[in-house]
Amino acid sequence: MTRRPALAVLVAAALSGWAACVPAAAKDLIAVITPSHDNPFFKAEALAAEARAKALGYDAIVLVHNDDANKQNELFDTAIARKAKAIILDNAGSEASVSAVAKAKKAGIPSFLIDREINATGIAVTQIVSNNYQGAQLGAEEFVKLMKEKGNYVELVGREADINAGVRSKGYHDVIDKYPGLKMVARQSANWSQPEAFKKMETILQANPDIKGVIAGNDTMAMGAWAALQAAKRTDVIVVGFDGSNDVRDSILKGGIKATVLQPAHRQAEIAVEQADKFLKTGSTGQPEKQLMDCVLINAKNAAKLETFAMKK
Repeated sequence: MTRRPALAVLVAAALSGWAACVPAAAKDLIAVITPSHDNPFFKAEALAAEARAKALGYDAIVLVHNDDANKQNELFDTAIARKAKAIILDNAGSEASVSAVAKAKKAGIPSFLIDREINATGIAVTQIVSNNYQGAQLGAEEFVKLMKEKGNYVELVGREADINAGVRSKGYHDVIDKYPGLKMVARQSANWSQPEAFKKMETILQANPDIKGVIAGNDTMAMGAWAALQAAKRTDVIVVGFDGSNDVRDSILKGGIKATVLQPAHRQAEIAVEQADKFLKTGSTGQPEKQLMDCVLINAKNAAKLETFAMKK
């Protein structure tokens, strides 16, 4: 004769089946908002922030504002509507982003800025940026050495609305302007863009065929300038960039672009998430709002150690 299961067994089985149907509790959300991932720098920091957030037990959404302040504002509305616990932001303009960060703060969502500062304090919890002035001086010193302290050169500048563009340019000139043999014959903004830098370089080269060097505010502009120089068969021109991208690393190793300056995008993004986690758990990061991370000169001597905006050990 078959025995019926004990009541306790039946109840346990029923509860087990019910529990399997209940979804897991939703994890707290961190929103990561950056410029376009067409630039490998921004892609690297977004992926690093996303991975660190997930490793710390959060859900993460990655959003792109394309350096459009209106789009960024919409993405902040999305983060607020989805009840994000924190926002990691590489902003769309030092002035235009203040209102978005303030809006998030009013909604109870703290913002942790990376790469680019805003023109306000006390609104974001942290602003973790590369020491752009220090890095620009490193790049400028290498540029002067490569140019042998003389010759006509061109400067390609980033977006005028971006604090980093001005800081890097100042760092460059505080070094280069000490050398009377170096003469800047053109200075134009290429808005951090490779295609725009290509076009600007073509035009500049036609008007100034005797240039000997190009110093660029970031690596994408350096790559655009180098492509234009290659097309014009002017690979004798010395090009120095800023960021530490894999593309420029590869160019350096092939004898193309001569140097860049690594800003630690990967680690910077991780630190922002770690500080967000600490702030959410304790109410404080234990760090000042403004935090600087030093940059590293990359040239033929150490380029092989560079990988995705970090130095291999």
